[in-house]
Amino acid sequence: MRKVVARADPQGHDRPDPGDRRTAADATTLDPASPGTGPPGADAPERSGPERGGSGDASAPDAARRLHAVMELAKALATAHTLMDVVGISARQARLAMDAALASISVWERDSGHLRVLVNDGDLAEGEEALPHAETYAVTDFPEIIDPATWPTTWSNSVDEHDSDHERVVALRRRGRHGCMVAPIMVEGRVWGELYLARNAEQPRFDAVDAEFAAVLAAQISAGLAQAEHYQRIEKLAFTDPLTGLANRRAIDARLDAAMTRHYREGTVVSLIVCDVNGLKRLNDERGHDVGDRLLERFADQLSACSAMLPGSMAARLGGDEFCVLAEGFSPDEVVAVAEDLCRRALRMHDGEGVACGVASTGDPVGPVTSADRLFRLADAAQYRAKGSRAIHPVVAGRGQPPDLTVSLAGGDAPVPTESTPAGMPLRDRRRFRGALHNADPGRLLAAVLGALDEREPGRVHRADTLGRLEIVADTFARMLDGVAWWISYVPPHGRSLRTVRYSIHRMTGAPSSARARFEETATEYALHAYPASAEAVQGGGFVQEVGDPGNDPAEEDLLLVGGYKAMVVAGGTNAAGGWLVEVFTDGRSLPVHGLAPVLRALVAVALTGGASLPE
Repeated sequence: MRKVVARADPQGHDRPDPGDRRTAADATTLDPASPGTGPPGADAPERSGPERGGSGDASAPDAARRLHAVMELAKALATAHTLMDVVGISARQARLAMDAALASISVWERDSGHLRVLVNDGDLAEGEEALPHAETYAVTDFPEIIDPATWPTTWSNSVDEHDSDHERVVALRRRGRHGCMVAPIMVEGRVWGELYLARNAEQPRFDAVDAEFAAVLAAQISAGLAQAEHYQRIEKLAFTDPLTGLANRRAIDARLDAAMTRHYREGTVVSLIVCDVNGLKRLNDERGHDVGDRLLERFADQLSACSAMLPGSMAARLGGDEFCVLAEGFSPDEVVAVAEDLCRRALRMHDGEGVACGVASTGDPVGPVTSADRLFRLADAAQYRAKGSRAIHPVVAGRGQPPDLTVSLAGGDAPVPTESTPAGMPLRDRRRFRGALHNADPGRLLAAVLGALDEREPGRVHRADTLGRLEIVADTFARMLDGVAWWISYVPPHGRSLRTVRYSIHRMTGAPSSARARFEETATEYALHAYPASAEAVQGGGFVQEVGDPGNDPAEEDLLLVGGYKAMVVAGGTNAAGGWLVEVFTDGRSLPVHGLAPVLRALVAVALTGGASLPE
């Protein structure tokens, strides 16, 4: 085994922050004109190989080809949000860039002590799979990976080396390959896994120049993995209730839409249990919200246990004291039996007063269920009747004496309190978010904005109203930060300028009124090329910029200074209607915004899902 020293920063300093507006390519300096800092292979002879690494002209020098390869990898990784997206793109681009016959990416699973191959790209030998199900190797067979003293060195092996018993050499011979190179992939200062590259006998042997370039590629892959893992954590928060750990309203909406599609296509029975925890308001008023939260957590545990009786079902907290279970493929009687058990469990809970429980199923005589909203309204109406009658058993839509009052109630709008509302009539008690009015914690921000979307969307914003949904995101996000203002801009497909389509000023700054000229009318347009950071954000990125920070985009810095702002959080994305940009501005009174670009980016992505509509 040959150890070829080619180091990437073990602390990950060459990886951009996921919230930074720069692409990953910006984080790696590759200047073909600068000796010592240029791309690997700047002085190496031109190589031939099975593929040219996406460089186009085969006569291009290695330096330019490899610089192009790094840029292509960075651009591809910018659009990857899942781990498998990242490893698939990375393996292919690394193979092409290195003129390798095979590229593999493996992850070090520390709990089992194995390297698990996630993807193989290229010429597969007998027994190899592009996406292996169980290709693993004991990490003890490769001591260089587990020795921190060697991190992040790049290694190479070939079949003509003296160390013929080394596991990698044995594997090379078995698979008919001549040489390999391994670059550890570092994430947050630790070995995450490895990039493995192999060449056949007719290809040149890996050398020190190759080792340097492999280290650059591994560092670029590290940046993509860090971004994907962060995005997945944010995505999980976006679809999880932070108090109970159950799914939230947004997750249940997406799952219900998919379930109803299967119902229309295949006739699958879809059922909903909707329940409201009794006595929560009294408990909160008398003993405080902490005690009330503990009750909700205990009920969530019972709901999860009951959901397990219907394998494949989803338990969720809709908001406040309302919960539900979504089940597919079970008979209505099976679902009602689980709802009965849930009611019994709730009555036995400490500090609890039971639950009001309603059930609706496409398998019961409820009439045509033409939409997911219709099934939800039926279950909600059943729960409403259970609450009003203080029932200790579930009320089931479609099983009352005709005409069924639950089905009739579901046909109208939900009750709205008025001066003539009868005493004791149950009404919704949905809190948009808990705690202080202003909070910059990422989890609280996500909960607040998603809660606002879930609460306001059914009555005030249609699911296909893109601008309306983005307004909820911008306004709630700005108010949580005690921000100054927000703007939403739009660019049509293939357009070259952004048009401000909606904005709100929460308070004035000390800047002169003329400084706001750009935003005085919603028809204001500005060229994308004049604001490069914003242009990048429209494609699905995001950034935070504070006045005076080194490396600020000059155009965005001028905007902050002229407007009298201290900082801005920007994120964007696209849907079928075009590109969208949300900008939230803050001043000295606002909460700090450092690190919040991924949060706003995730929220904008959520708002852009579903139907799309053009701005007014």
